[in-house]
Amino acid sequence: MPSTPAPPLRCPLCGGELMVHRRTGEGSRPRLVCGAGHSFDAARQGYYNLLVGKGTVFEADTADMVAARFNFLDAGHYRPLADAVSEAVLALVQPGQPFTVLDSGTGTGHYLRAVLDDVSRVAGDVTAVALDISKFALRRAARLNPEAINLVCDVWQPLPVAAAAADVVTVIFAPRNAAEFARVLRADGRLVVVTPRAGHLASLAAEAGMLAIEDHKDARLAESLAGFFVPESTRDVDVRLRLTPGEMADLAFMGPAGHHLDRDALAAKLDAKEPVTGVEALFRITVFRPAEGAA
Repeated sequence: MPSTPAPPLRCPLCGGELMVHRRTGEGSRPRLVCGAGHSFDAARQGYYNLLVGKGTVFEADTADMVAARFNFLDAGHYRPLADAVSEAVLALVQPGQPFTVLDSGTGTGHYLRAVLDDVSRVAGDVTAVALDISKFALRRAARLNPEAINLVCDVWQPLPVAAAAADVVTVIFAPRNAAEFARVLRADGRLVVVTPRAGHLASLAAEAGMLAIEDHKDARLAESLAGFFVPESTRDVDVRLRLTPGEMADLAFMGPAGHHLDRDALAAKLDAKEPVTGVEALFRITVFRPAEGAA
């Protein structure tokens, strides 16, 4: 059973280095194993489940929410945002040098796919680690990004990643564990965060029962990362969409509101609208550098 070093991963049980063991034989799948003998088999879809212990109270996205997100993103509606995230990451790459990306809250993996397509053309060896608490999301992400190590884990627990291992951490509409992000980033690394701006999807939100964007979100974001990260730059991305009722239902259902919405009832309600409706998506990409002495 040959073994090779994994990307800079650590066992969630003991903190030891994880190695990839590749077994021979038809239908066999690799596993992650540490020196203490803790092992984690790859699922049939290609991801590893590293959830251990009681875990968080954070509610993972359901299979139906993930399917809605996959359909919406795969249609390219948010491609301008994916391209802008990729540009922010690409600015950090030294041509020909190795580069490690940690995508926390990877979801279906569409944003990481855009990043890897661009970074791989410039960097040397590219290592990608993708984290999400939803196994349904990781099933999609592992198929879309088979070259990444896709891990089901709880971002509020110590991340299964070595210290100072990542050149960039990307967080797109996902929870932010500032202390852990600071630990896994290199001293010259960057944290790239995407958040919605005031007015995001406003024409759809009230009718569909989506959560409103809180006031002073930028200040709250900076406060949540204070002591670990300092804002370095921001970029606003506006995406004007023309959506069918079905696409609007997917858009509403794929986010946090999907935990309490009835997808079929929402689709029936939106079917009464015009065949195509204008919706404006407003995003902000903020790049943070580690605060001095934070690592």
